[in-house]
Amino acid sequence: MLRSGFRLVFGVALVMLTLLGHASPSAAVSLDTSPMGALPFIGNMAGDRPTNLGVKEGKLTPCPDSPNCVISQGNTDAEHAIAPLAFSGDPAEAMAKLATVVKAMPRTTVIESTDNYLYAEFASKLMGFVDDVEFYLDPAESAIQVRSASRMGKSDLGVNRQRVEAIRQEFQPL
Repeated sequence: MLRSGFRLVFGVALVMLTLLGHASPSAAVSLDTSPMGALPFIGNMAGDRPTNLGVKEGKLTPCPDSPNCVISQGNTDAEHAIAPLAFSGDPAEAMAKLATVVKAMPRTTVIESTDNYLYAEFASKLMGFVDDVEFYLDPAESAIQVRSASRMGKSDLGVNRQRVEAIRQEFQPL
C-alpha cells in the first residue's frame, strides 16, 4: 500500500513538472531559464532593487549589520571593511578600465555608469541571488570606493569580499 501510494504521488508530481516545464507561448506564464526555474515553489531569488543606493554627500550607503556586505568607506568593523581600489593616472581612464573589468564578469548587468559612479548587479550562477555592487571615484582620496552587498539573506559565505578582490586583481595593472 505504501509503495503504491508513493508511486501515485511521484507520478502526479512528474506529470505536474512536465506540464509546468512545457507551457505554451499563449499561456500567461513567464518561463525562467535559470537552472532553478523548474522549481516554481522556490520563488524569486533576485529580490527587489534597493532604493537607497548611490552617492550622498560623497559617501556610499553604509552596510547593514548583516555580514553579507563589504564597504571601503566610513568607520566600519573588520567584517565589513575592505580597501578601496587604488589607481594612478587619469581618473577617467581608471573608471573606463573598471567598467571594462566589471562588464567582463559573468552574470553581470551594469545598471548605471557615470564619470564618477558605477552600479552593477551580479547574479549567482545556481540560484540567481543578486548582489548590488557600487563604485565611486572619490576625488578626496584619489581612490575608487566600493560597496558590495547581497540583497537577500544574512550570510554570503564571503562572496561579496571575494568578488571585490577579483575585480581588484583585474583592475590592478592600471
